[in-house]
Amino acid sequence: MAFSVVFIELMMCLIVCTLNRLLTTNVPGTQLTQQGGREEESAATGDRGNGFSLKCERQGSARDPAFSMDGDYIIGGVFSIHNYIEEVNHEYTTKPEPPRCTGRLFPYQLRHSHAMVFAIEEINNSTELLPGVTLGYQIHDSCAAVPLAVQMTFQLLNGRDPVFHTSDNCSQFGAVVAIIGETRSTPSISMSRVMGSFNIPLVSHFATCACLSDKQQHPTFFRTIPSDQYQADALAKLVKHFGWTWIGAIHSDSDYGNNGMASFLKAAKKEGICVEYTEPFYRANPQSRIKRVADVIRRSTATVIVAFADTGDTKILFEELSREPSPPRQWIGSEGWVANQDLMQFNFCAGAIGFGIQRSVIPGLREFLLDLSPSKVAASPVLTEFWEDLFNCKLGKASAVEERVCDGSEDIKTLQIQYAGTSQYRVTTMVYKAVYAIAHAIHNAICLKANSTTQCDKSIKPKPDQVLTRLKKVNFTQNGHDVSFDVNGDPVARYELVNWQKGESGTIELVAVGLYDASMPEGQEFHIHRNITWMDGSTQVPVSVCSNSCPPGTRKMLQKGKPTCCYDCIQCPEGEISNVTDSPDCVPCPEEFWPNTQRETCLPKPVEYLSFHEVLGIILAAFSVGGACLAIGTAAVFFRHRNSPIVRANNSELSFLLLFSLTLCFLCSLTFIGAPSQWSCMLRHMAFGITFVLCISCVLGKTIVVLMAFRATLPGSNVMKWFGPPQQRITVVSFTSIQVFICTLWLVLSPPFPKKNLTTYKRRIILECALGSAIGFWAVLGYIGLLAVFCLVLAVLARKLPDNFNEAKFITFSMLIFCAVWITFIPAYVSSPGKFTVAVEIFAILASSYGLMLCIFAPKCFIIVLKPERNTKKCLMNKN
Repeated sequence: MAFSVVFIELMMCLIVCTLNRLLTTNVPGTQLTQQGGREEESAATGDRGNGFSLKCERQGSARDPAFSMDGDYIIGGVFSIHNYIEEVNHEYTTKPEPPRCTGRLFPYQLRHSHAMVFAIEEINNSTELLPGVTLGYQIHDSCAAVPLAVQMTFQLLNGRDPVFHTSDNCSQFGAVVAIIGETRSTPSISMSRVMGSFNIPLVSHFATCACLSDKQQHPTFFRTIPSDQYQADALAKLVKHFGWTWIGAIHSDSDYGNNGMASFLKAAKKEGICVEYTEPFYRANPQSRIKRVADVIRRSTATVIVAFADTGDTKILFEELSREPSPPRQWIGSEGWVANQDLMQFNFCAGAIGFGIQRSVIPGLREFLLDLSPSKVAASPVLTEFWEDLFNCKLGKASAVEERVCDGSEDIKTLQIQYAGTSQYRVTTMVYKAVYAIAHAIHNAICLKANSTTQCDKSIKPKPDQVLTRLKKVNFTQNGHDVSFDVNGDPVARYELVNWQKGESGTIELVAVGLYDASMPEGQEFHIHRNITWMDGSTQVPVSVCSNSCPPGTRKMLQKGKPTCCYDCIQCPEGEISNVTDSPDCVPCPEEFWPNTQRETCLPKPVEYLSFHEVLGIILAAFSVGGACLAIGTAAVFFRHRNSPIVRANNSELSFLLLFSLTLCFLCSLTFIGAPSQWSCMLRHMAFGITFVLCISCVLGKTIVVLMAFRATLPGSNVMKWFGPPQQRITVVSFTSIQVFICTLWLVLSPPFPKKNLTTYKRRIILECALGSAIGFWAVLGYIGLLAVFCLVLAVLARKLPDNFNEAKFITFSMLIFCAVWITFIPAYVSSPGKFTVAVEIFAILASSYGLMLCIFAPKCFIIVLKPERNTKKCLMNKN
């Protein structure tokens, strides 16, 4: 096994050296890596360097740990304390010196490493967690270089043991049980791939790339900071929460930025947010590239910009934007930059909001960080460098005349420096949690609780997979914060919503205005507890849309070649509505409803029928009642003069029956007025059909009587014997019975019924009587027409008979009117819409009834009432 480990290390060293030569470019004052993670801000100026080399030996040739302490169990740490590796020229004639970290020293990275030391010392002094066990540490500086971070990983895994084991002792495991680091995603990815082969946990405090949640690729990776996947979802929900649908997006051209922005774009699409542009950039890009991104921001129409970037990249872009400020923009930031105090010098970003890691108080940490004296500092090269930079003096002897020697009066507690921070920490808390998580995993592997006493056996050397298994299950609370991991090694996502607000002094201050908790139910993740100041100091939420919202009554029509958030508002077509803002489609109203003028709601269609309350209905009803009264009045006149010659000569029995049927004809038209019902629909057609047949039958009887009467005057004729009153009654009853049979058959097979006509008019409903059977209706009408034609033919034949009062002439006129009315009725009935169909039928009934009434009875009433001298048998018998 030792040979395998040695072989793997040698191969990895060769790969590291090669990659370092090919991919790594060094800028004095700045360490840059291709597709790096969230690299922190480097020095403002500097030129490119020539890279560095690693000596690849079995023991590893990187320099000694920045901080270390022996213990029963060692926890490794890898932090980017420096940002540059000293250039080494290889002549291949002498043994190369180990690489040395130079360049800028990051105070906050130094604070992170000391927070790890503080947490371990706190655990060592605890009587509850790992009692009687001493944790040690080895903390290395990766110089912000991926190859060196990988080499430090191998060094921690192998324990720097220079001896080849040839016995069974080679089965021992490496020196560390777990490693904390790295700050950035890219080196963490490389370290995780190495450590996954050995089942040794890697717990990062600031590597947020969502790709690290893939347990197939990174089976032993954990982190105490939420994954960018949660942050991307939170940013998308934040944008949606404030109604922004048209945004710009920029991101670091790194693992952190690329993966984070990919997750954000996916979440934004799900939320219906459109992105005008997506621009990657990186601090090592040429200035022309940075300027191009700045120009895109200046020219864009999107007011809101989401920046998923790290501090160093963001600062370079902000510096370019400050040369020629863009129109006011609302910046939405990821935790990689939005909580960084150094960037708050750019006043044009006032009002920016974003997510930061929750602040937390770590009791005693600030005092521990400031507990530095010259004697303590001199024992550590890293602290010595930090101290000398801080106080601008040299510990020990000065190497140059102009250099000042530290005299021991320097007191770090009197300075306001980034290293000590404040009493509340963000990323530092993540380091603190990571140490405690590993300690709890070790505790669960080697300690047992018996009789309320915890006993730990520090002689037990837990296998890596034992620590790994227990780390997956840790669940504890430290300083009021829960610490646990899900199946992907991620913690519960909780963020502070922070806002850049201008203070009274005019400087920008970072203010926590809310919280985001991904564990809450959908729609309840946000809790905003303070007012937000937006761009330009406004208290009104800015608007950022490609197209204004479409009001109810319209729908969105996408503009060709543009994102889905760019659209025109088109009014809903006739008969359709939209009752919500930004409706993608209009929906048709139900059949019995119609849109209002704004086409935002469906209203019941007005129901239309021929009513007694409207003018047309009143007029027709008046004529109907008037006709009935006229028929009754005529019958009264005839009854009063029933013994007069003119009444007796006109077959009084048939006359009275005809007047009765005409009265019914007039009155049956009333059944056509009013709201149709099941009974009224059947009654109107049956009454119309039967009464008119009764009426025509009476007229037909009178016509036959006239013909027979004059035939009877011929010598030898006894025709009246065959058509006396009984035969006349039988004729009327027979003709009427046929119609009754037709109507009965119609009612039994397919009776008329009330129907809502929704097709004739779009905007209203016609309540009408459906025929049920069109054949039945036209059979009834056809039979009436057949009798009328037959009656007309007979009346025409009898029109020239030699009487002074020839009733056949008046019957002829009446039948002509009747037939004319009903012949014109057919096309009018078919073509008339809605209630006018009923009006046409009523008009035909009244017109034909009045025609019969006036043509047959008016002349007789004229003689009876106005010309009584002509109401004699002599006058009636005179020839013309």
